[in-house]
Amino acid sequence: MFSEIFSILAPVFVCVGIGYAWSRSGKDFDTSLVTAIVTYFATPCLVFYALATVELDLSKLWSMGLAALIANLAFVLIGGAVLAVFKLPQRAFLQALTWPNVGNVGLPLCLLAFGEEGLALAIAFFTVYVVLQLTIGVAFVSGSFSPKSLLKMPIIPATVLASIFLFGDIDVPKWLFNTTKLIGDLTIPLMLFTLGVSLASLKMGSLKTAVALSLLRLGMGFGVGVGIVAGMGFTGPAAGVVIVQCALPAAVFSYLFAQLYDQRAEEVAGVVIVSTFMGFAALPALLWYVL
Repeated sequence: MFSEIFSILAPVFVCVGIGYAWSRSGKDFDTSLVTAIVTYFATPCLVFYALATVELDLSKLWSMGLAALIANLAFVLIGGAVLAVFKLPQRAFLQALTWPNVGNVGLPLCLLAFGEEGLALAIAFFTVYVVLQLTIGVAFVSGSFSPKSLLKMPIIPATVLASIFLFGDIDVPKWLFNTTKLIGDLTIPLMLFTLGVSLASLKMGSLKTAVALSLLRLGMGFGVGVGIVAGMGFTGPAAGVVIVQCALPAAVFSYLFAQLYDQRAEEVAGVVIVSTFMGFAALPALLWYVL
């Protein structure tokens, strides 16, 4: 079991570590360019080829999307209540409690732990979550919402196109599969590398607040994940994917939006940093639990 867990974690830690060391050494890294490549090209291609060609019962993918919705709602209710009790600003910190890092960390973990089936299930969870993050989530942090934001999310047409192939039982042309797989396979290493760069560049605010909210993020995530698995009757890779995706540290997007909309960015960065290091330290135990 130890060797299996190590084989899953080693690629993740190595890629993040390379990104971290690259940034700390003072070398240039165009985060905005890489993020644009991942957002507009690599991730939509990954979503397309993974969903369009997966050999899974469609109900499992729908159930995974529903699980993502339930998890998001549970995190909002629990996180919002805790922040209200301790009189911490909702617009600054609720996003860090609500958005686990289902992309940069979740996708590679689920792929390495559960194979192609795990990746497809994780993508279904991720797709629903990223749409919520970039619409309702951004509207909450910024105080405004524009329907046009949906038009700027290429992951949506990629999901729709994949669904046409999947639901219609249509074979994806070889050229299209090869092209989208070639581009899509950039996603995971670039995500991990960028995460390492981001962690090296963040500046942390209040340590006390960061530790408390990080413990809440990880503990709440694990508890909600286990509860959803029990309530929806998930077993096998589906159960593991839900628990892993829910129990991950705060997403780096939380800091980026806090900075963009002036919502106590350094304190939110502290939650991202501390929860990431805590979450990485807890990953062996988490994987032992789900495998």
